[in-house]
Amino acid sequence: MSRLGRFLEFSVRVPDILDSLGYYKMLGFTELVIGDVWAHKYAVVSDGVLSIGLHDDHFDSPSITFVQENLAKRARKMTKHGFDFSFMRLDEDVFNELRLVDRDGHTITMLEARTFSGGDEFDNDSICGTWFELSLPVRDTVRCARFWASIAPVVLRMREDPTPHMRFDAGGIAVGLSESIALDGPSLCFKCRDKEALFALIQKHNLPHEKFPGYEGALVALTAPEGTTLYAFEEDFLGETYEVDESDDTSEYEALTM
Repeated sequence: MSRLGRFLEFSVRVPDILDSLGYYKMLGFTELVIGDVWAHKYAVVSDGVLSIGLHDDHFDSPSITFVQENLAKRARKMTKHGFDFSFMRLDEDVFNELRLVDRDGHTITMLEARTFSGGDEFDNDSICGTWFELSLPVRDTVRCARFWASIAPVVLRMREDPTPHMRFDAGGIAVGLSESIALDGPSLCFKCRDKEALFALIQKHNLPHEKFPGYEGALVALTAPEGTTLYAFEEDFLGETYEVDESDDTSEYEALTM
């Protein structure tokens, strides 16, 4: 079970919130109703599985954001287990928030409650297709996996060749650790069912993109206005997902992370 809580959103800082909001809606994402938690401008788009939080605010962007009830209690437990938080705001009169970073500097945020409503009652793929992984570039997959295994112990897939890649279930989302030199930053990966429609939209609106960008055989990489990369694939590059549960033989994974 993830120590992080349940996945809420992929949080990104945007220089022009209307520009980024219009971009994702053009791709087929749905804008959700937000709460009044944040003082800054804020919007959320979703395809029913992936929610992207657009923040007109300064923070270590992007961040993988989770909701964790009893956040203060969780923070005390994690601190006792050696976790260092880069940001901590815990008080009875404020909206509680924690931040920490993994071994490659990727930001993780934990909040005490949801900041928007909806998003999980519908399933409406964007034109990019079905989202299947948030890919994080890492210098050493096994080294970084030790961190992720301590907070998200369910391994979904792993691969050693041609480049090491490990995928964890982090609070209901798939987080992949990749040593691919083609991966520049945290990126969103989709299995595209209608590539003709996707390329037609790209051409119609002259969207910034790169064909065959070199990451895991992707068909195209789109660049959102705030800089987020969205990769479209014909299929999941790791194949069908399976879960490693307590009854499975985990010796291969344990050997990799020892």
